[in-house]
Amino acid sequence: MNVNEPFDVFRARLNSGEESCEARTQQYLSTISRRKNLNAFLSVFEDEALAHARSVDKKIKAGGAGHLAGMVVAVKDVICMKGKRTTCGSKVLENYEAIYDAAVIEKLRAADAIVIGKTNMDEFAMGSSTENSAFGPVKNPIDETRVPGGSSGGSAVAVAAGMSSTSLGSDTGGSIRQPAGLCGIFGMKPTYGRVSRYGLVAFASSFDQIGPFANSARDVAHILKVIAGHDERDSTSAKLPVPDYLAAMNRDVEGMKIGLPIEYFNEALNPEIRSVLEKRIAQLRDHGAEFIDVSLPHSEYTIATYYILATAEASSNLARYDGARYGYRSPYAKDLSEMYTKSRSEGFGAEVKRRIMLGTYVLSAGYYDAHYRKAQKVRRLIQKDFFDAFKKVDCLMTPISPTTAFKFGEKVDDPLQMYLSDIYTVSANLAGIPGISVPAGVDRQNLPIGLQLLGKQFDESALLKVADFLEQQE
Repeated sequence: MNVNEPFDVFRARLNSGEESCEARTQQYLSTISRRKNLNAFLSVFEDEALAHARSVDKKIKAGGAGHLAGMVVAVKDVICMKGKRTTCGSKVLENYEAIYDAAVIEKLRAADAIVIGKTNMDEFAMGSSTENSAFGPVKNPIDETRVPGGSSGGSAVAVAAGMSSTSLGSDTGGSIRQPAGLCGIFGMKPTYGRVSRYGLVAFASSFDQIGPFANSARDVAHILKVIAGHDERDSTSAKLPVPDYLAAMNRDVEGMKIGLPIEYFNEALNPEIRSVLEKRIAQLRDHGAEFIDVSLPHSEYTIATYYILATAEASSNLARYDGARYGYRSPYAKDLSEMYTKSRSEGFGAEVKRRIMLGTYVLSAGYYDAHYRKAQKVRRLIQKDFFDAFKKVDCLMTPISPTTAFKFGEKVDDPLQMYLSDIYTVSANLAGIPGISVPAGVDRQNLPIGLQLLGKQFDESALLKVADFLEQQE
């Protein structure tokens, strides 16, 4: 039984009675138990998942199963599931149980997907290595001395290590695409507004977006088809129809115009990464795709702009964790003021505190205009750069990360170097456009190299089409 086979193949065997959801779920559970050292999961729903699998098997036999029947999904622990712990990788929410299901969980269940557990992550989704979790770091399954990327490291590892068929993560500045690239799998950040954020614990509300990880582009399309769509409970959810992503994946790239941003392919690009991307460019050219150099002139400001705006939103969103209503409350407080300060000081980790302080600073009197307001203006210019580029091309191809997976501890004490891990990914969140990480090759140490495809708003279909084509060339 190959747990990494495409969902279409497995579903055909389920329908024929050759395999069962229960047996497949048990295999994933066995792998989770065997590879506990990777620390990918914070909660595993063994009994519940097996019971659900048995009920889905009955539905399949009766001919009434949903679109994702047989798909076993792991969920980042920043997405609410009623009655389940939702820790966000933080001591602040260590014992918090969600009182409702997120919209994406409702949709997964309605489609008969089987949720196997909640995955580890950087605290409140703040990080690029999943070293910032209050419950310990997640290890890269290819080389356990290295990080899996972040902040959705646990979700990426769950798929890469054969612990689930797909998973859900959240992407605020690259937190799906970067770990997917470092773990050698597919990971998509949909357009902002394509997937409901109802039930997603907020980091930066104008950036956050839920998306899938998978071992194939078609599996990404399967899960995106289910979780996408308008939701009245999310005011930023787009009232647009959801395309048939699978129908668009015809593997014909002839005539497609693909842009190469000159700012992303400069002399600073790692030579091994450049070489792998050039090979993929040649494959697309050989099949009729046209490549056009484009410019994104405000690219040099993306990291600064992102870390002003995202930290500002984080400082506002995380103000609610004050020890008064829910979450961690310090047992050492003598009065109300101490309850606030001690609960937050003891509950939050170093990186979260750093971002709260940065965000509070840029929003403070005397600095708001100089930093926050100016960053909002630059964000608009960055978005315009992409819109201008998409007048000439169907999508863009870029690197996903400046390096392959780095060693644990290598960047922890140098926040700027850690933030630069997102240099190729944050622009998509600033612009609100979709992006996907596609496995492209390996370096000399056999570590995965990913490439990134960026598309027009709400045109995930074009990205999936190119990703599926590249997958077939391996």
